[in-house]
Amino acid sequence: MTNAKHRGDRSHSRRSGASVGTADRPQSTELKPIDDAAAVAVLRELPAERLVATLEMMWRIRAFEEKVEELYSLGRVHGTMHLSIGQEAVPAGWSLALREDDYLLSHHRGHGHAMGKGAQADRMMAELLGRQTGYGRGRGGSMHIADVSKANLGANGIVGGGIPIAAGLGLAIQMRRGSNLVLSIFGDGAANQGGFHEGLNLASIWKLPVLFLCENNQYAMSMASELAMKVTVAEHASAYGMPGVRVDGNDVVAVLSAVTEAAESIRAGGGPWLIEALTYRYRGHSKSDRNLYRTRDEIAEWRDRDPIPRFAARLEAAGIIGADEAAAAEKRAREEIEAAVAWAETQPEPRCEDLLEGVYAE
Repeated sequence: MTNAKHRGDRSHSRRSGASVGTADRPQSTELKPIDDAAAVAVLRELPAERLVATLEMMWRIRAFEEKVEELYSLGRVHGTMHLSIGQEAVPAGWSLALREDDYLLSHHRGHGHAMGKGAQADRMMAELLGRQTGYGRGRGGSMHIADVSKANLGANGIVGGGIPIAAGLGLAIQMRRGSNLVLSIFGDGAANQGGFHEGLNLASIWKLPVLFLCENNQYAMSMASELAMKVTVAEHASAYGMPGVRVDGNDVVAVLSAVTEAAESIRAGGGPWLIEALTYRYRGHSKSDRNLYRTRDEIAEWRDRDPIPRFAARLEAAGIIGADEAAAAEKRAREEIEAAVAWAETQPEPRCEDLLEGVYAE
């Protein structure tokens, strides 16, 4: 009875929205940068303290990943890891746009997104060092940092694995008539997985409150995305009748603006959106990546577009901070990460007798 009734609700919802065609929805798959004047106008609408906190968070993400990379080289972090150094504008942008009760489903390169959802650097560091006080009690490691209390449902080690889960979570929100949404983050490689198309199709036909955000760093492991697909990721949106936009993923304001527009539409019942944020990772796919598929010149060119000094410069242009305050934000972030390491290394390791805890029901 409940399932049949809900199928009827979905059909009604779909019919009532039938007058809104794709022609009325954004399909801006051309990369259109936001000029400095427009960016300054957007920033001046937001509280200054929140913008400064966002800049500090970007530095915290950068410092955290640089430190865990160092610890890995010293043999103090085990297993592999996937670093997002160079991609900090994406979590900075969406975290400014969304609500605390919006759910996050991330992917294997998710340290920055966990911090965007309020994860503490010390507990994250404890997790990577395999300590009991980490977010996964030292059992999950780099790819599985979650905090349900913050609506962060964690990352997924399966490429594109979180996308169908996001559709299911969106369905749960719809059935409960909630006003929050699901942010599903994935990389460009996931757009060639079956789960991507299944998840988008399901979200589209049921008008689920899901924001699909592709963090396109242009290499699915070692394959350039332009060689792996004929169209951009955002262009897939038209096949499923949803809005699709492509933004500069190294520009906090561009990500913020796109996510804000998408969230407003989704909360109003307009159904899912697909945003493609074009960015770049300075490091390899993982720690086993020798970076033989791209040149040093290419990496250097992208470093010139580094998102952190770019955001700091815009805050200065908007009169929100000065150069000294920007430098102080970096200093605070780096000191926090050093303190996080010191604390994490004092924490206990999991006990062998607790190894099966959470595996079997009692």
